[in-house]
Amino acid sequence: MQRKLALTSTLVFTLGIAVGALAARKGADGTLYRSKPKKESAQALLVVAKQQAGKGSWEQIAVGRVYYLGGMKAEGQAIFDAVTAKKPESSDWFRIGRVYREAGEWSKAQEAFDKALKMEPNEAKWLAEVGAYYLQKGDRAKAEELFDRSFKAQDDEVWSTVNMAAGYLGVDVAE
Repeated sequence: MQRKLALTSTLVFTLGIAVGALAARKGADGTLYRSKPKKESAQALLVVAKQQAGKGSWEQIAVGRVYYLGGMKAEGQAIFDAVTAKKPESSDWFRIGRVYREAGEWSKAQEAFDKALKMEPNEAKWLAEVGAYYLQKGDRAKAEELFDRSFKAQDDEVWSTVNMAAGYLGVDVAE
């Protein structure tokens, strides 16, 4: 009896792994979300998205963003930590900073933006975007310092200029 139970358990477990591997290879389908509660659907889709992201840091950050902003901060933070534990690019820090800002966590956003701008101190579009965020947070002096640096780095970049204007009007920046 115990042997039959052990054999059945092993078979079910192995079949579960095979089905999971097949699902991961073929991607998502309606069985992941159809007729299920929203959170359960999202979680199932995020498991597949995480596999689809592979080693791409931008893709991983995108998955982490949905976890983080969707109320599953620990899962999102774990993804951000994994990306930044390796050798993160400046754009990784910048994208993570955007997520923190979107979540209303300005101090964490500032830290991530500072790391990105330290790595790319003359990235005109980023300087303007972060400046707009500072302006919207009420720090006009810091915003205008970043705007000056942006124009010094590149004075004819439309996205920089439009984001500066957006900051003064309280409009979300064009990312």
